[in-house]
Amino acid sequence: MTTDRFDLDHFLAIPRLSGLRLSPAGDRIAVSVAGVAPDGRKMRSAIWDIDPNGRRAPRRLTHSGPGESNAAFARDGSLLFTSTRPDPDRSPEDKPDSEPAALWALPAAGGEAVLLVAPGGGVASFRAAGAADTLAFMAPVHPGTADFAADAEREAARARAGVSAQLYEDYPIRFWDHYVGPREDHLFLLDLRPTADGGRQAAIDLTPDAGTALHETAFDVLPDGSGVVTGWTRWPDLVHPTQDIVVIDAATLGRRDLTSDGAWYHHPRVAPDGRWVVAIRDEQPDPEMAFDSTLWLIDLSSGVGRDLTPELDLLPAHPQWSADGSRVVFTADRLGHHAVLQVVVARGEVSVLAAEGAWSDVCLTPDGAHIYAIRSSYAAPPEVVHLALADSRPADLPRVIPSPVPPVDELRLPGSPERITTTLPDGTSIGSWLITPRTATPDAPAPIVLWIHGGPLSSWNAWHWRWNPHLLVDRGYAVVLPDPGLSTGYGLDFMRRGWGRWGEEPYTDLMAVMDDVVTRPEIDATRTAAMGGSFGGYMANWVAGHTDRFQAIVTHASLWGMRGFHGTTDWGSTMESEFGDPYLHPERWDVASPDAHVAAIRTPMLVIHGELDHRVPISEGLRLWTDLARHGVDAKFLYFPDENHWVLKPANARLWYETVLAYLDHNVLGRPWVKPALL
Repeated sequence: MTTDRFDLDHFLAIPRLSGLRLSPAGDRIAVSVAGVAPDGRKMRSAIWDIDPNGRRAPRRLTHSGPGESNAAFARDGSLLFTSTRPDPDRSPEDKPDSEPAALWALPAAGGEAVLLVAPGGGVASFRAAGAADTLAFMAPVHPGTADFAADAEREAARARAGVSAQLYEDYPIRFWDHYVGPREDHLFLLDLRPTADGGRQAAIDLTPDAGTALHETAFDVLPDGSGVVTGWTRWPDLVHPTQDIVVIDAATLGRRDLTSDGAWYHHPRVAPDGRWVVAIRDEQPDPEMAFDSTLWLIDLSSGVGRDLTPELDLLPAHPQWSADGSRVVFTADRLGHHAVLQVVVARGEVSVLAAEGAWSDVCLTPDGAHIYAIRSSYAAPPEVVHLALADSRPADLPRVIPSPVPPVDELRLPGSPERITTTLPDGTSIGSWLITPRTATPDAPAPIVLWIHGGPLSSWNAWHWRWNPHLLVDRGYAVVLPDPGLSTGYGLDFMRRGWGRWGEEPYTDLMAVMDDVVTRPEIDATRTAAMGGSFGGYMANWVAGHTDRFQAIVTHASLWGMRGFHGTTDWGSTMESEFGDPYLHPERWDVASPDAHVAAIRTPMLVIHGELDHRVPISEGLRLWTDLARHGVDAKFLYFPDENHWVLKPANARLWYETVLAYLDHNVLGRPWVKPALL
C-alpha cells in the first residue's frame, strides 16, 4: 500500500477493525476485519484470530461470501459469530428471499462452523455467560408468536397476502434508517449443550410481552446463565421516556425492576460473581439544564444502588468489570481523546489508564494485568493495541499488535495532526485538531476547511471512515476540527455551554477558532470553506446565514427548519427536553432555526442528503434546496436514494468525496467545475 498519495483508492483499501474480543483464557483475540467486497458495492467483514503476544501472524478464521461479524467467545473457547451465510442443511425450496443473520459457533478445536440458531428476523446481538454453557441473544419476532416456526409462518402469511402495512400504537415508529416493526425485539436464552440425541436445545423467549420496551437496549447475561439483566424502556409520555434496568429470571420469566427513579439507565454489565450490576445513569435533562451522567452500582439481590463515580465530570461509556470484580474499566471522551479510565469499586477512586487516542472494545486479561483494545487517532486508523498494567496503573506505553492493518508509515498520511487551543476573551479554552499538508509553507500557504462535528454531544477524537480529513489534506487543504460548546470531554459545564442555544456559543466558538487558525503563516486566510454533517450540517447552515467569510459551504444530512424537524425526525419529541414544548414555546425553536436566515445567505452551498435518513429526514434537505433556489443562492444538491444518515456503500462514499472535493476545488481554489464522471 506504499504510495506518495493518500487518495480514495488507498483510503478504501485500508482494512477496518471492530469488535475485538479476548478469549476466556486470555490467549486469543478475535476481531472483525471489514473491507470492500469484490463487487465494490458493499463492505464485507470476516473474523480474524490475533495473537495477543504478537508472535504469530494474524490468521483469518471465516471465509464465507456474505461475511461474518460480532465475534465473541463461549466459556469453552468456541468462537461465536453472526453471519448471513445460508444454512447448509436447508432444502432449496425453503430458501428465503434474503438470509437473516444467524448465530454460528466455530469449535475451539477447529473444524467447520455449526449453526446454533437462525430466527427469521435474524440475531441482532448476543452475550455469552461467563460460568455456564449459555448465551442470551436478541431477535425480532412477530408479537404473539409462540416460537420461531410460528414467527416464520406469520411472516410468510403477510408475504403471501402482499401485506406490508403496519399499524402503530406506540412510539417510536422509525429509527435511523428503518421503520420499527412489524416484528418486535425479544430476548432469548439458549443452552449451548446438545440434547441427548445430539440436537439443539430450543431457545427460551424471556420477554414474550416486550412490545417496544427492548428497542435499542443493551443487555447482559447472568454468569450462571439463569437469566438476563437488560434495559427496559417505558413511555409515560412522548417527551420523557425512561429506561430502567430489570433482571429477568429464565425459570419463571419473572421480571424485577432494579431501578425506578425516572432516570435513563443503560448498558448494564453484571459482575463476574453475579452480585453486582454496573450501568450508566443519565439524569433527565430539561431546557434549563443538560443531563449529568455517571456509573451506577446496583446490588443485584436487593436492587439498592449508589453512584459509583459522583465526582466524574465526563460521560462514561462501555463499562467492563475486572475478573476479580474490584474495578470497573470504562471509556469517555476526554480533552480531544476517547480515553480509558477505571474506578476502584471499594473506594470510588477514578484514574486514567490511557489518555491519548480513541479506545474501544477494551478487554482486561483474566489476571487484570493487561488490556487489549482497538485504538485509533487522527494519526492512525484503528489498530489492535496492548497496555500492560502494574498495580492497576499503566506500566508502559501502549504497544501495537500486528493485525491486517498495515503499519502507519506505509499509509503515508499527508499531514500530521496537531492539537491546538483557542482561548476566548472570557478565558474559555476551545480545543481543536489541526491537520496541515506537509507541503504547506508561509510561501505556499494551504487553503483551510472548517469541519464541524455532528452530535451535537460529541467530540472530534477518532479516525473516521465517514468524515476523514486526510482525504482533504491529500488534496492540499488544511483541516481544522474544533470542539465548540456542546462538545463532550471537557466537563459538563462546557457541554451545557450551548444547551438549547445552538446558534449562539457553538457558532461563536467556531468563528473564534477560525479567527485564531488563519493567523498561522502556513494557512491562507483568503481561501476558506466550512462543512459538516447532521448537527455539523445544522451549524454549516447557520454559518451560511450569519457570515460571508467562506468561499463554499458543504452541508450533509442537515437540519434546516427546527419546528418541522420536530415532527418528522425519528425521535423528535425527546428534543423537547432541550428546547421545550414547541406548541407552548415555539420561540425557543424559531430562534435556533437556520431557515429564518435564508435571505442572508450569499455563499455557494452543496447540499447532500439520503432518502433513507429518518434521523434528519429528506424533507430537511428538500426544503433547504428549495429555499436556496428560491433566494438565488448558487447551490447544488447531491442526492442518494439508497443511503441513510450516513453514506455507507463504497461506491457512494467515493462519489461523496469526489463531489465534495470537486466543489471545494471550484469555489475555494477557482478551478473549473468538473462533475464526477458517474453523476
